Amino acid sequence: MPLGFAHLAMGVALAALGACSTPAPNGVSIPAWQARLGGDAVVLLGEVHDNRDQHRLRLEVLRRAFAAGWRPAIVMEQFDRERQADIELARRERPLDAQHLIDRAATPPRDRGGGWQWDFYRPVVALALEHGVPLVAGNLSSADAAKIVRGGAAAVFDAAALQALGLDRPIDADWQRALEREIDAGHCGALPAATWPRMAGAQRARDAVLADALRRHGGRGTVLLAGNGHVRKDIGVPRWLPDGRVWSVGYLEAGDGHTPEHAFDAVVRTKPVERADPCAAFRSRVP
Repeated sequence: MPLGFAHLAMGVALAALGACSTPAPNGVSIPAWQARLGGDAVVLLGEVHDNRDQHRLRLEVLRRAFAAGWRPAIVMEQFDRERQADIELARRERPLDAQHLIDRAATPPRDRGGGWQWDFYRPVVALALEHGVPLVAGNLSSADAAKIVRGGAAAVFDAAALQALGLDRPIDADWQRALEREIDAGHCGALPAATWPRMAGAQRARDAVLADALRRHGGRGTVLLAGNGHVRKDIGVPRWLPDGRVWSVGYLEAGDGHTPEHAFDAVVRTKPVERADPCAAFRSRVP
């Protein structure tokens, strides 16, 4: 299933790969990987965008880390990088008003195919405002991604930016093939193969931009909130961050047989969301 939204699953169950759980003072079992949320760690927390349980569980993880004293920068896929100035303006205008910040800084839904479900993200924005930590607009906009699909990365970035992001270097063949497989699967096999490399190029650029946002705030610890495809170690943001501090957590739905668990350092499983067949719209376009 798609890079931005892994699919399909069963019951809420936490599982950390290669790690045991530690009982918290209130008796709740806490996976051992959560101890990594501290200091200058770089932690990538994935999501299936429309899964409410995953957003709730991830928020609980962040609240525990903040209660323990961690103060990382929070980089969000949900804000396009051009909107950072809007975020800072909203914070000056109403320092603790999460909805005001969203109203100012969110890209209009018409520009990104329907928009984000901001009810899921508002509590994270509020957490950042409450504790005064940087809230970073990390995403490459859909408009820029479309330009890259049509004309390559140079259609958006100048030579200096391409070099700084690492987009001027050739991609490993295995990485390219894996991205193209995900592009094909994420579009239900409906796209002509000739489009896969160009769309994979846009996905690489998006991951490079997210990684750059993490690097720019890396001295104090950082969290990335993004779709599971972006936090995968084999094809996502970690490929741009060869750093031992990086820890990737996939939030997957039980029964998702497409997304490999070994693509993450740890995995949280939740029950699946009831949703319409994501491939129906693609099939309807095929004669």
